[in-house]
Amino acid sequence: MGVAEDSEPPLKRVKGPLEESKSLPEDHSTTKSVSCSLGDQMARPLTSQGDGETIGSQGVIRKAEFIKIITRALYSLGYDKSGALLEEESGIPLHSSVVNLFMGQVTNGKWDDSVATLRTIGLSDEIMKSASFLILEQKFLELLKMEKVAAALDTLRNEIVPLHVNLDCVHKLASCIISPSQCIRLGISSQDTEGTKSGSKILEKLQKLLPAAIMIPEKRLEHLVERALDVQREACVFHNTSDSDLSLYSDHQCGKNQIPSQTLQILEAHKNEVWFVQFSHNGKYLGSSSKDHSAIIWEVKENGQVLLKHTLCGHQKPVLIVSWSPDDSQILTCGQDEVIRRWDVSSGECLHVYEKTGVGLISCGWFPDGRGIFAGMTDKSICLWDLDGRDLECWKGQRTLRISDMAITDDGKRIISVCRESAILLLDREAKFDRLIEEVDMITSFSLSKDNKFLLVNLMNQEIHLWSIEGDPKLISEYKGHKRTRFVIRSCFGGLDQSFIASGSEDSQVLLFD
Repeated sequence: MGVAEDSEPPLKRVKGPLEESKSLPEDHSTTKSVSCSLGDQMARPLTSQGDGETIGSQGVIRKAEFIKIITRALYSLGYDKSGALLEEESGIPLHSSVVNLFMGQVTNGKWDDSVATLRTIGLSDEIMKSASFLILEQKFLELLKMEKVAAALDTLRNEIVPLHVNLDCVHKLASCIISPSQCIRLGISSQDTEGTKSGSKILEKLQKLLPAAIMIPEKRLEHLVERALDVQREACVFHNTSDSDLSLYSDHQCGKNQIPSQTLQILEAHKNEVWFVQFSHNGKYLGSSSKDHSAIIWEVKENGQVLLKHTLCGHQKPVLIVSWSPDDSQILTCGQDEVIRRWDVSSGECLHVYEKTGVGLISCGWFPDGRGIFAGMTDKSICLWDLDGRDLECWKGQRTLRISDMAITDDGKRIISVCRESAILLLDREAKFDRLIEEVDMITSFSLSKDNKFLLVNLMNQEIHLWSIEGDPKLISEYKGHKRTRFVIRSCFGGLDQSFIASGSEDSQVLLFD
């Protein structure tokens, strides 16, 4: 379907020496010279004509298709003169003369002519009927709009119905004759039947229906380039750069230097084991908690240096975790079997202490809107408080264990906690419905992805499991390699779009999984 047929034979189209030979004597030497010159041209791969030609190092790109796609891209970008020039210079038209005629008829709303031309293009019976239906449907609607009811009915009976296509739509069109308001209920606006606009819209629909070899799809070149970039991105083992860094000038490949692998600074201020660290959402601060009963707010400077900003003292027991408020202006610290304290990040002042008589706290987190907090209690319940410490909700029963990890989704609808040694509770606050993730061994920690779609679970058996928690929980992947015998090992999502998984290990290593 690709290249338009030329009426002239190939020899007559050869320019240069062959044209000049007409004025020369017909002696043997001259004829031999010309034939050898032409023979040399014919022996080499052709560079400008024919569907069979290929380009590229692997010889899999058909030149005619390649040129047509470039031409289509030029027209799509508004470079009409360049597109026309490429068609002329290459001798490869974007569309055949029949298709150009058909497109012009559709654009100008010549429905009967376009249906007649459609039959000459050489389509399969199924595609031809479907394309004819789109055109005749538009003709029907325009006749109806002009209040030519009899003509519209004739089109429906004698042109549309015999196609035996989309009978459900045929019935709806028939109802438009009885009740014109039905067109509005069908989503057919007056703009859909306005001259050139209607022709352009029908042409867009036809473009998706007709074979690509007949009518090149819109933005086909852009699609191919995007697919190529997708393949390069997926093949990049260390990919950790934004899409804005991708270039068409060279193949994309991130080096190992895209992954942090060198020690830049050692933070030494705690007097005992560090149990938990977490960066603020904006990356300007780092919070750490320790067995020494304190937490520290570290400030990350623009040059990457990390400096101590505040040491938060007041807990009587080791501090299990820290949790940043959504706007990073405040931070929670949770003492082991003790209390939760809320601190002001700028001043380091303690703003409030949350506690419950006779019950210790083992975990905490923020409401997504920052107007309240939630906490896991030693009596295995989960409580929600406003910032002033007033009870809002409380779930009794086997809701938590003495494991400090808890999370809440960004919409505030689901709270996630470890409810048994080998089970995680997904508590739906609105539906009052619980789901469970049943694991194969004791759970030591978990981490929720930023998009709230995945849960990373660390197990006692030195495995890390990745769960999808959209709908019914589903195990996606398992990761092995880190060492865990004595301590709580935490894993987390990281890198661009959280495409990596990082895990600590008791052999003094940090492992990265793709």
